[in-house]
Amino acid sequence: MSASMDSKLIPEAAGDSGLQALLARMTRMARHPLLRPLAALAALLLIDLLLVPGFFRLEIKDGHLYGALVDIVNRAAPLMLAALGMTLVIATRGVDISVGAVVAISGAVAALLIGGKMVVVGGVSQYVSNVPMAWALAAAIGAALLCGAWNGLLVAVLGLQPIIATLILMVAGRGLAQLLTDGQIITVYYKPFFFIGGGYLFGLPFSLYIALGMFVLLALLMRKTALGLFIQSVGINPVASRLAGIRTAALIFFVYIFCSFCAGLAGLMVASNIKSADANNAGLLLELDAILAVTLGGTSLAGGKFSLVGSVIGALIIQTLTYTIYSLGVPPEVNMVVKSIVVFLVCLSQSPEFRRIFKAVKS
Repeated sequence: MSASMDSKLIPEAAGDSGLQALLARMTRMARHPLLRPLAALAALLLIDLLLVPGFFRLEIKDGHLYGALVDIVNRAAPLMLAALGMTLVIATRGVDISVGAVVAISGAVAALLIGGKMVVVGGVSQYVSNVPMAWALAAAIGAALLCGAWNGLLVAVLGLQPIIATLILMVAGRGLAQLLTDGQIITVYYKPFFFIGGGYLFGLPFSLYIALGMFVLLALLMRKTALGLFIQSVGINPVASRLAGIRTAALIFFVYIFCSFCAGLAGLMVASNIKSADANNAGLLLELDAILAVTLGGTSLAGGKFSLVGSVIGALIIQTLTYTIYSLGVPPEVNMVVKSIVVFLVCLSQSPEFRRIFKAVKS
């Protein structure tokens, strides 16, 4: 009789252990840092599905894929790049609010050097670049790298607070871009330049390949080398990291250069997409969107913890939100209000004191 009872209890025990394992797995999924940004993106897409006619419709024209989703990803590519660079900066307890100015400088340099003058070849009029496009792009990226080196020098070597150090370039950089263009919009007429921000490759926007390529490269560096661990260590405790043998200043110097490099690429995308350099508006407030994308993706403003995938998702959330607001006919000013509310909620969610008070009230 006891053997019979044991045989009945064994399946029940196995069932209980399976249920506990399932509950434990669901609990781990609920605590995953990417759950909240993915849920926010899914909620926005659901709203678009219900309120924006034909939002998920895709069609092929001239071998290219067109649709609202493609447009969102294409316009989010510069923000993705800026967010990836900003992720490393914030992970080291820093911040770079000069990203928008670097975008303006990069676009201005490229537009000035490329320009485009009309020549007649074989009886056919066509536009050619003032200088070889490769040199123009290299000069634009070089200008961005110099901006990053300036920020890195002020923060890593001279010890200035990151927000003050990058505020200097935020103001002066925008002014420099305006000086380069004389405050005018510099139009580019050279068609190969348009491919960077407006071209298509295998049916998808070329800008998406640039953003994904940068993401893959950065992800490999973070996972296959010790760079990711060093960045986390510096963000958690820079003093202990320095005593442990990590070259803290050199690492911080590098992340600011890399952030400006990403901003320089974003500037080329923007200038290529609008076929001109607008020093007054190019990259305007992009740094705030990048910071918001990074924090939405789960990167801690206190440093240490960061997520590259989360930053990309955060950039998609911001662009989807912007598209949704415009599609619903809501005044553009509301977009800024919504973003400010999101920033406020994100800051609250990362505040240990707020979480302590919330738990106390809840209990």
